[in-house]
Amino acid sequence: MLVSQILKSKSDDAVVTSAPTLLISEAARMLSEKRIGTLVISKDGKTPIGILSERDIVRELGNQGAGCLSMTVDKLMTTKLVTCSRDDRADAILQQMTDGRFRHMPVLENGALVGLISLGDVVKARLSELSMEKDALQGMIMGH
Repeated sequence: MLVSQILKSKSDDAVVTSAPTLLISEAARMLSEKRIGTLVISKDGKTPIGILSERDIVRELGNQGAGCLSMTVDKLMTTKLVTCSRDDRADAILQQMTDGRFRHMPVLENGALVGLISLGDVVKARLSELSMEKDALQGMIMGH
């Protein structure tokens, strides 16, 4: 299965972005209100320069306390982005996410953000693919 197929299957393919100057407190509010785990950080809403996860915020709260809430997201965001394209295979993306221990990956086309896939999206797609393969094999064995 390709990333493009995963993006098509998502009920909401909008990517929530924020400016690098957004306060961590505001980022936490956005994550909570939208019930999402990650913000893609971008100056123009199209070119990602970083990613901020709820895990990043919790880690900094543990290190520094509530004082981090007045910091801007560019101070906490991950800047070494691992991205993919619509043509990448889901199994390769799953391996990258597992090896890198991260749960969200921006999807780029010609350097522009076209989507965001989560580990859950990829696992759901793989399970669906495996189920179809199982059904096909059972049909072959049963002679259908």
